[in-house]
Amino acid sequence: MWDKTKTVALASDHAGYELKAFLFRILTSEGYLIHNYGTDSTASVDYPDFAHLAGKSVNDGEFSRGIVICGSGNGVNMVVNKYPEVRSALCWNSEQAELTRRHNNANIIALPGRFIDFDEALKAVKLFLNTDFEGGRHETRVNKINKIRI
Repeated sequence: MWDKTKTVALASDHAGYELKAFLFRILTSEGYLIHNYGTDSTASVDYPDFAHLAGKSVNDGEFSRGIVICGSGNGVNMVVNKYPEVRSALCWNSEQAELTRRHNNANIIALPGRFIDFDEALKAVKLFLNTDFEGGRHETRVNKINKIRI
């Protein structure tokens, strides 16, 4: 049976395309099943068109984890966090990626394609994909994320 933790949704806009292509190549060579939601070039596109596809697939349980990339990482992060079952974290280093899994049970990592080098991005993604959620006191906090208080 396929290990669901090795299935990943991947999306970017034009500013994140080159990093996305790099991550796709490395991760697939390591046995990850990657669904590429696009884009597939550096031609200008609108990041929500691709981020929504990845966010919905993680939200609906089709994939257990996702990676989204745009120039700053902020736009795609905002889009995917609109989905109630998504907890996406903008990370620009590996320490953040590890902590967001351990403490926040994040299921999508947003990367800033214009502000992170490929080696650091790969290190962050690998930690993100291979770090378990600690639960405990962190689970209590994560369970409060979607509880709106007015």
